[in-house]
Amino acid sequence: MRSPPVRRRLLQGLGLWMLLGWLAVGAALVRAQGVDLTQLQVGRGDGALTLEFAARVTLPKAVEEAMTRGVPVYFVAQATLRRDRWYWRDERVARVTRSWRVVYQALTSSWRVGLGGLNQSYPTLAEAMAAVTRSAGWRIADLSQLEPGKDYYVEFSWRLDTTQLPSPMQIGLGGQADWALGAERELPVELP
Repeated sequence: MRSPPVRRRLLQGLGLWMLLGWLAVGAALVRAQGVDLTQLQVGRGDGALTLEFAARVTLPKAVEEAMTRGVPVYFVAQATLRRDRWYWRDERVARVTRSWRVVYQALTSSWRVGLGGLNQSYPTLAEAMAAVTRSAGWRIADLSQLEPGKDYYVEFSWRLDTTQLPSPMQIGLGGQADWALGAERELPVELP
C-alpha cells in the first residue's frame, strides 16, 4: 500500500527537477541573446579624446531572420562626454553618434554595411557584425575643450535602433524583448 504514494512523490520530484532544468536552459538562452561590451576605453591622440570599443553580440532569432530576408537593420553607438558638477546637473561637453546600416543583398549573397557614405560588403553575417561591433580611434572631443583639474566621464551606449526599421515592422515591436538589444556603460576619463 505504501508503494504507490512513494512512487508518486518520486515522479513528482523528478518532474520538478526536469522543469527546473528546462527553466535553467531557457534562462541561459535568454542571457545569451544580447550585447556584452568586451572592451571600452578612452585614450588621447592628435589633440583629441578618443574612444575604443568592442562588443560581443548574440542576435536574437527574430532579428537574424528579418536580416536574412533583406530587412535593413540599424545599429547605433553613442558617446556623451560629461563634466561632473556637484551643484547642478552634469554638463554635457560633447556628444557623438555613429549609425551602421546592415542589409543582406540576395543577388550577390553578401552583407552590406554602411557607415555614413561608406559601404563595405562582407561574405557572412558574422563578418558584417564584426565591423559593426567595434571601433578604434573614434574622436569624442578636442582636448582643448577639457579643463584641467575637473572630473569627466563618458556615457556610452550601443543598441539596435528600431526607430529606423520599416514602418509596418515597428507596429508590434513595443513589447518584444527580441528587438530590445543593447548595452550601456559609464567610464571615468583620466586627465594628466
